[in-house]
Amino acid sequence: MTRQGYPSDVSDAEWKIVEPLLPRAKSESGRGRKRTVDMRAVYNGIRYVCRTGCAWEYLPHDFPPAKTVYGYWRKWEKKGVWQYIHDHLREALRKKTARGKSQRWHH
Repeated sequence: MTRQGYPSDVSDAEWKIVEPLLPRAKSESGRGRKRTVDMRAVYNGIRYVCRTGCAWEYLPHDFPPAKTVYGYWRKWEKKGVWQYIHDHLREALRKKTARGKSQRWHH
């Protein structure tokens, strides 16, 4: 049975952009064990908590375990992944809207 989505879930188009920005599993470089958790589900769990403001332990059971989701959020926070994603998306949007860094904001 597939789970019903939440409004905070990443769309297929968004996931196509964000997924390559997330750190690769250590097993992909020949180190560590194979990742067994669905990273899109982890990412959606993080988005759910951030959007709803619920405590990690109240994460609905159709996401990966709250400790797993929190563990990835914490690891990525320490590594600067969230800032990296933000900066990458901001730059991509600026390029798409042709707002280069040299242009100034006009009121």
